[in-house]
Amino acid sequence: MNIEVDTLLAYGATSKKWIKGEQIFTQGNEARYYHQIAEGSVKMITSANLSKEFIQGLFFKGNSFGEPALMIGKPYPASAYAETDSLIYRLSKEKFLILLEDHPSYYKNLFLIFAERLYCKTLTANILMNNSPEEKIIGLLEKLKIEKKLNEQGLVPYTRQQIADFTGLRVETVIRTLAKLVEKRQVVIINHKVFYL
Repeated sequence: MNIEVDTLLAYGATSKKWIKGEQIFTQGNEARYYHQIAEGSVKMITSANLSKEFIQGLFFKGNSFGEPALMIGKPYPASAYAETDSLIYRLSKEKFLILLEDHPSYYKNLFLIFAERLYCKTLTANILMNNSPEEKIIGLLEKLKIEKKLNEQGLVPYTRQQIADFTGLRVETVIRTLAKLVEKRQVVIINHKVFYL
C-alpha cells in the first residue's frame, strides 16, 4: 500500500534510516508499526537455521510490508531486513487504525494488496512443490511474469542468490540449472543478467 507521505506525517508517522543488512523487525515479535518504504528496498525472510533463508517477499520504494500481522494482532511470521540502505516511515498500530477509519479508501487498497499477496503465496507454494530445480526456477520466472516484475525484454530482477532463496535451492544448483535452461533456449544470460524468454 502507498499512503501519501503528508497523510502519514499528519497521523504521527516518523521516518527512520536503516543501513543495508540491518534488521527492521524479527520473526515472532509483536507487530507494532505500519511500515512504508520511502527509499531503498526490504526483504522479508524466514530461516530454518543460520545458513539457509527463504525469501518471503521483496519490497521497494512506495511499498508497505508486514501489515497482515499488524492487522490481526499476531507476531511477525518472518523477519525484515534492509536489502539496501533505506528510509522507512513508521506509524504506530493505533494511529494506523485511526487513519484507516478516517480514510476508508485505504481499506479497499489494503484488501486488494492482501488478495494479491495471497495469490502470490499460492504461486510460491506451487513452485516449492515442484520436484526438479528446472521446474522450480521456471515456476518462479512464470510467477514474475504474472506479477509483471519482468521488463519488456524479460529481465529477471533478482540475483542468482535471490533466486536460490526464493526457490529453496542452493546457489550452485541455480547456476547449473540456468546453464541448462540456456541450452534449452528458455532463458538467455547477457552480461551476467538473466532474461526469461
